[in-house]
Amino acid sequence: MSHLVQRAIHCINPNCPRPYPKTWGSKFCDRCGAPLQLRGRYVPLHRLGAGGFATIYTVWDLHLQTQQVLKVLVDSSPKALELFKQEASVLQHLQHPGVPRVEPDGYFQIHLEDSELSLPCLVMEKINGQTLQEVLEKHPQGCPEEWVLAWLKQAIEILHKLHSRQIIHRDIKPSNLMLRESTGQLVLIDFGGAKQIAATSRLADRSTRLFTSGYSPPEQMAGGVVGPAADFYALGRTMIEMLTGKSISDLQDPMTGKLQWRAFAQVSPAVAGLLDDMVQDDVRHRPANAIVVQDRLTKAQKPLGWLSWFNSLLNSWDSRIVFRSLTVGLSKTTVFFLRAIAHALRASFDTIWEMLLGASGSCVATLVGFVLAYWSPLGNALAGFLSQQLTFLLATQITVEADILLFAVVGMGTAWGLTAAGGFGQRRRYLIAALMGLFGYSLSWLVWQLLTSNTGDVGIAGSIAIAAAFLTLGLGLRSHYLVHSTVAAVGCSAVFLLLTSLNLYPPVFWNFQIAVPTWLDFAAAIAFFATLGMILGFWLGISYYIIVPILRFLGWH
Repeated sequence: MSHLVQRAIHCINPNCPRPYPKTWGSKFCDRCGAPLQLRGRYVPLHRLGAGGFATIYTVWDLHLQTQQVLKVLVDSSPKALELFKQEASVLQHLQHPGVPRVEPDGYFQIHLEDSELSLPCLVMEKINGQTLQEVLEKHPQGCPEEWVLAWLKQAIEILHKLHSRQIIHRDIKPSNLMLRESTGQLVLIDFGGAKQIAATSRLADRSTRLFTSGYSPPEQMAGGVVGPAADFYALGRTMIEMLTGKSISDLQDPMTGKLQWRAFAQVSPAVAGLLDDMVQDDVRHRPANAIVVQDRLTKAQKPLGWLSWFNSLLNSWDSRIVFRSLTVGLSKTTVFFLRAIAHALRASFDTIWEMLLGASGSCVATLVGFVLAYWSPLGNALAGFLSQQLTFLLATQITVEADILLFAVVGMGTAWGLTAAGGFGQRRRYLIAALMGLFGYSLSWLVWQLLTSNTGDVGIAGSIAIAAAFLTLGLGLRSHYLVHSTVAAVGCSAVFLLLTSLNLYPPVFWNFQIAVPTWLDFAAAIAFFATLGMILGFWLGISYYIIVPILRFLGWH
């Protein structure tokens, strides 16, 4: 027997005065006489919870030598029994990795000898993993589009299987969708509300009003006829919630009831349009069947270039899954270290990719900025205009040099590079990132000119901190914006101060007031801005993978 199995047994009689604990090996409860080995095979270990009509237990299967889940109906009403039998029948006839497995003899009844009570039981596969509701609680700013699209595709495959057998689920929501711990496969659970529909009309007849507010469509809440489109409605709302991190009630317009969600998620227009169609109040405007949804998803996923492909590979690689196939039979300590190594590799690849693209964006932007600032009339024209405006606004003489154009362009390029890398769960907001990079680097140049003459290296470090802070705020990171911004600002300025104190960074690199630019000046600018882009990517990785998880562990969400 597995060392994971508890030694005590739980009595499933709802009227037992002391249901737990019972001695392992006992055949009957010493208080109420109820059987403790169900059908001579299933031993209840502990109660997982209770909700609706049933109580859920973990049981040990003596035949298969594994844990399973036992669902015991405690509601004696005929309607509850009908729904319970219907759930058992649906699961027994479905063979799909996205549905809990139930063996042909998984449904049975236990008769209690000392009373007239009969307990319908259903034993099903135990799904180890977390629900999408639990995932959402860990990502309050919403989940990456790549994750949500993968879940949506798997959910539609499951619904295609169900609907082809004339079955609708009727209760899709984040808490009823689980991710298998071993493979990451999405699993649809809780078929207590599942309904068999007529093969001819493909609509369920009017029945008991069974709905979940926020997810069930209008026709289901009104107790009317429901069909496959009801599942699409609930699934669409679930995926919108996963994308935005906001509850459905917060996204609904109080006047019209329509979902106003696109401003809170970064998602392609094609996918956003599909989700909007899935959650239409009018059933006629929703997708007709699962194949329609699958076709639209296929069209929405365009072929990736090599850059997007590599980035998607990084973003979709989950260190919790990579080594799971290797952990079967290993000790908890070994599993812990394997997962830690996988997570460290994921963090390292992600950070290095961010550093490379940050430096690449800086290099390309430096070339463009150098040409515009020093080898074209645009630099002097912009400098003259800004000098005039700043002198008027600040009521003091301010002389702006052409260098500010170089800084502004490099700020945009660095922001684009870091955004294209797409690491750290960020949303790709190219325009916002570019504007924040432009503003931060331009303000950095202004502070540089105002402070350097009086504060030397400290003034330079301060201006670098300003550039890093504002650029980071524009990257679309999912949470802890100020933490990421502060870490990037302090980290970048500290590194440059260290390089200066060790004489590893020549003073000529700080001089951007160039009268007659040379190729040496261009090389110095490339070196400076590329270094800053790399260091930015490095500190963002430190913040995302080390500092923020520590803060979350300490309770700062």
